[in-house]
Amino acid sequence: MARIVMKFGGTSVGDIDRIKNVARRVKREVEAGNQVAVVVSAMSGATNQLVDWCKQMAPLHDQREYDAVVATGEQVTTGLLAIGLQELGISARSWTGWQVPIRTDDVHGKARIDSIDTTDMVAGMERGEVAVVAGFQGIAPGNRISTLGRGGSDTSAVALAAALNADRCDIYTDVDGVYTTDPRIVTKAKKLDKITYEEMLELASVGAKVLQTRSVEMAMKHHVRVQVLSSFEDKPGTLVCDEDEIVEKELLSGIAYSRDEAKITLVKVADRPGVAAAIFGPLADAAVNVDMIVQNVSEDGKSTDLTFTVGKADLDRAKKVIEDNKTTLAYEGLIADSNVVKVSVIGVGMRSHAGIAQKMFQTLAAEGINIQVISTSEIKISVLIEEKYTELALRALHTAYGLDAA
Repeated sequence: MARIVMKFGGTSVGDIDRIKNVARRVKREVEAGNQVAVVVSAMSGATNQLVDWCKQMAPLHDQREYDAVVATGEQVTTGLLAIGLQELGISARSWTGWQVPIRTDDVHGKARIDSIDTTDMVAGMERGEVAVVAGFQGIAPGNRISTLGRGGSDTSAVALAAALNADRCDIYTDVDGVYTTDPRIVTKAKKLDKITYEEMLELASVGAKVLQTRSVEMAMKHHVRVQVLSSFEDKPGTLVCDEDEIVEKELLSGIAYSRDEAKITLVKVADRPGVAAAIFGPLADAAVNVDMIVQNVSEDGKSTDLTFTVGKADLDRAKKVIEDNKTTLAYEGLIADSNVVKVSVIGVGMRSHAGIAQKMFQTLAAEGINIQVISTSEIKISVLIEEKYTELALRALHTAYGLDAA
């Protein structure tokens, strides 16, 4: 007998017929003799509608009440799937985040999981009951509902798998695995049989939508074997695992992009020690994540321009935080641009091969694409470009690095 966590995303539970299909998949695992916990997202489009309603009420709304609203989407799905399983003769019950409980910190809208008490859930599973758990949510200090950020159901699933000491965590989605890039844009993209935690983490962090970044971090930390599978086809998926499990490593594993980027430039910031801390400290306090950062060389020794990126959803909040601190920061102007995209190449093979960055820059230059910002890590190179060049850049780089399927 194995203990398995199965996670189904929004498209997988998009309507009643799809929820019934999920119930049949879960039933197969139960009939194979396995203990099963299922983590579900809200039905596709439901969370977007809930978020939109919050924005309509107040653009800068109370994040605690925002969580109370958007967490309701998953509650609907858990109840429907439990009913569907019962209709198939499978014992099942639904669990919201606070019922488990999944305890988080108090950073509402982007909460992090502190602990999961699976005592009651395990007792039910050992009686043959399928636990259907609401993803994306938990309970914060003060008994307030909290949510984990968009895509948080992946994190819920991996965290639950770790807490349950599960044999594996299967992530079912609308794609049948992890590809070298978005196959909707690059038709010659290839599916990967295996990918390392580190590569998947970089892919997720720079825009690949298959898994949420924090879910991969947690899988890597707790050595949770994760499979990415299709909800709609019975095909082999992609295994996310330790690097030691991959015998033949490729130079690059993939090319990712993120349209969820906005660029902020502060013009003529005082060039003195402590200014960067004065800028990024308040942003961190406001839970605004800053990614790419570049500072121009100071010509007169007195002022410089500072450019950085934030998520598009955080742009208004970031601008307000900076403008509220304008007197302290002493900058002359703030320029915001959301018409940008981040494109990244990723691969563990980059550690031992030179010329990866040069090929990227040459390829983009040959297509007339200007690079606005560059950032690198040991296995990743990211550039910020104008959004209209996204598809051209992806196709050109995929071919240049020899990733096209035969």
